[in-house]
Amino acid sequence: MKKTIIIIVLALLALFLLAASWVISSRNSLINQDEAVNLQWSEIDTQLQRRSDLIPNLVNTVKGYAAHESEIFTAVADARSKLIGASTPAEKAGAETAVSSALSRLLAIAENYPQLKADSSFVRLQDELAGTENRIAVARGRYNGAVKNFNAAIRMFPGSLFAPGLGFSPAEYYEPPAGRAALEQAPEVSF
Repeated sequence: MKKTIIIIVLALLALFLLAASWVISSRNSLINQDEAVNLQWSEIDTQLQRRSDLIPNLVNTVKGYAAHESEIFTAVADARSKLIGASTPAEKAGAETAVSSALSRLLAIAENYPQLKADSSFVRLQDELAGTENRIAVARGRYNGAVKNFNAAIRMFPGSLFAPGLGFSPAEYYEPPAGRAALEQAPEVSF
C-alpha cells in the first residue's frame, strides 16, 4: 500500500513538473518571438536613419549644380522630417514612400546635369543610397517574417492561452500605405 502511494505521488509530481515546464516553455517562446519582432523593427529604424543621414549630403551635392531647383530640395527636406518623426510601422511606411518619391525626383533632376553625374561624391552618395535601399528592403522582409511568426504564435494553441495574460496583441506588418500598387507605380517627375 505504501509503495502504491509513493508511486502515485511521484507520478503526480512528474505530471506537475511536465506541465510546469510546458507552461514556462510556451511563455518564453512568446517572449522570444516578441523580442524578435522588436529586433527586426530596430533594424528597419537603423536603415531608415542611415538613409536619412545620407540625404542632406546628397541634397547639398545636387544643390551645388542645380541651385534653382529649390522646390525639390524642400520636398526632400519635408519628407525626411516626416520620416524622422514617424514612430509606428504605418507612419514609417507612409513617410518612407514620401522620401522615396522625393529622392526619385531628386535623382531625376541630376540626369539633367552631366557634370553632376560625373562628380565622384555624387556617384558615391548615389551608390550608398542604393545599398541602403537594398538594406531597407531586406530589413522590411525580415521584420514582416518575424511579425508573421509572432502573430501566428499568439493565435495558435498554446500561445493563445498565454498571450492575453502577457499583454501581447498582433504586431503590425510594415506595408506601404496604399498597398503594393503604390510600390509598383513609378513616381511622376515633371519639370
